[in-house]
Amino acid sequence: MIQRQLEKKLKQLYKYFPVVSLNGPRQSGKSTLLKNTFPKLPYVTLENPDGLEIALSDPRRFLDGYPNGVIIDEVQNAPQLFSYIQGIVDSNKKIKFILSGSQNFLMNQHISQTLAGRVGVITLLPLSLPEMKAAGLLKDNFSQVAYTGFYPRLYDKKIPPSLFYPSYLQTYVQRDVLQLIKVTDTSLFTKFIRLLAGRVGQLVNLSSLSNDTGVTVNTIKAWISVLEASYIVLSLKPHHENFAKRLVQQPKIYFYDTGLLCYLLGIQNPKQVDTHFARGGIFENMVIIDLLKNKLNNAQEGSLFFWRDKHGKEIDCIIESAGNLYPIEIKSSLTKSLHFFSELNYYKELAKNKSKKSFVVYGGKEIVETKDGAMLPWNDMGALYKI
Repeated sequence: MIQRQLEKKLKQLYKYFPVVSLNGPRQSGKSTLLKNTFPKLPYVTLENPDGLEIALSDPRRFLDGYPNGVIIDEVQNAPQLFSYIQGIVDSNKKIKFILSGSQNFLMNQHISQTLAGRVGVITLLPLSLPEMKAAGLLKDNFSQVAYTGFYPRLYDKKIPPSLFYPSYLQTYVQRDVLQLIKVTDTSLFTKFIRLLAGRVGQLVNLSSLSNDTGVTVNTIKAWISVLEASYIVLSLKPHHENFAKRLVQQPKIYFYDTGLLCYLLGIQNPKQVDTHFARGGIFENMVIIDLLKNKLNNAQEGSLFFWRDKHGKEIDCIIESAGNLYPIEIKSSLTKSLHFFSELNYYKELAKNKSKKSFVVYGGKEIVETKDGAMLPWNDMGALYKI
């Protein structure tokens, strides 16, 4: 079994909270992690029709069947359970519940309404680069890693990505999208996801997406919200510090998994990643999501941003930590170049004492320290994980 970094934080939350909520995308390994971390707790999934029927029709009887606590997977399918769980943990401090779900919006909505103050919330994304390295699964070839993606099942069952991702996308659309919003044309929604993939790492242009799909801007906003809520895409927000410069306001779009991104882009093998027009965007996507995984695996807020002014000056990623800013440039090039620090130096001059050490993450293999900052290989970003 692949050791997950989040296990330690999961145990800590279980110690201090009567309810623990583990969110994350489908197939990210939530069920496996929970079963292995808490082997003595019974496990039930509300994607099982029998269990779901009882939970919906008689929630009190359903919960009475687990007098010592239980792991409930896909709990958002039975929202009435939340208020009963509140009553149970308020009256009996010894009973604990672990709740899991793959729809962030529904989970957070129910938790904030009924379990606020009683629940510890964490998120499990697919495998991180350090997790794969520790398990001996990380290849040296960026294109191979990006094409395969990071869902544990791909490695556990040795499923070819060409078989996994079409099924994953179809299952996602049928289950999550249709549950969250009324989409009358699922093929059009799938086309929209592919259009987003073609814009990976770019500013979100709602009008352009509206024109290309033939739906309204408000519909585009709703669709993006659904993709965010079910952990398909991440909207990376621009940093709010303007340093006397006019900044862009639109977020940038990234995908939580590069394997799904490559599938949506029509990439059929790792070699095609090397020559694809979106190669730089795929590389940037992988690095940013891995930095986010590191934050979430340590139960920290994903305090990642980008910075771009009206003149096109841009920093790919900024980590905000303890009031300090750490600017990062991401380059897929295998070759080292001091030119990579030009935008970083421009930003550091504007940010002055708020901007700390600069970093470049690149496609090469060596860690290089320069007067302007550190250059880190994509598969050895340890210095960034410590921020």
